[in-house]
Amino acid sequence: MKNQLINFSKSKVSDLDIPESIFGIKFFPDIISQYIRYQNFKSRQGSHKTKTRSEVKGKSKKPFAQKGTGNARQGSSKPPHFRGGAISMGVTNRDYSIKLNKKERNLALKSALSIKLSQDKVFFIDNYVLKTHKTKDLYKSLSKFDFNSALFIHAVKDENINFLRASSNLPNLSTLIDKGLNVKDLITYDIIFIEKESLEQITKRLSWIKI
Repeated sequence: MKNQLINFSKSKVSDLDIPESIFGIKFFPDIISQYIRYQNFKSRQGSHKTKTRSEVKGKSKKPFAQKGTGNARQGSSKPPHFRGGAISMGVTNRDYSIKLNKKERNLALKSALSIKLSQDKVFFIDNYVLKTHKTKDLYKSLSKFDFNSALFIHAVKDENINFLRASSNLPNLSTLIDKGLNVKDLITYDIIFIEKESLEQITKRLSWIKI
């Protein structure tokens, strides 16, 4: 597939070959839904916990005599119906993550990238090198692109430090290293910027499975 490699001035730098097996496949909404569900569940901490009868503060001895008080007989002050007692059938620590095999995860990423490209919402940038770290300079460059929110996928290198500093103050704009590529961010943001070096890494990562 042919596409344009541009710069922040939205000027064409050169033609770019992108793999059709990654950016030109059909859309699989069910796989996308499964991946987002997998991602949401995996991000849950699962550290919620309520105290059982063995953990709640108090004594296990009888609170009052078995007979003669006019009250219902009780064996402890820790049951759930007592003030300050345990929680009946409360939540405990658990792992919420679900399984999604590698082929399904790769297919979901390819599907998300393909649908974004088909909507003309993916831009391939030659590099993110900026002369200054001033936010106003980056904002002026990005004003040539029409978007509500944007995700910048970049490689980890020192040359991007000015861009990362300048972009940190812009609302509705986020940066993501290519190793952290995920479906939820691809679907959430309006347009996607992909650095040329990151495109090579993404291609290498996703090209092991053919559709």
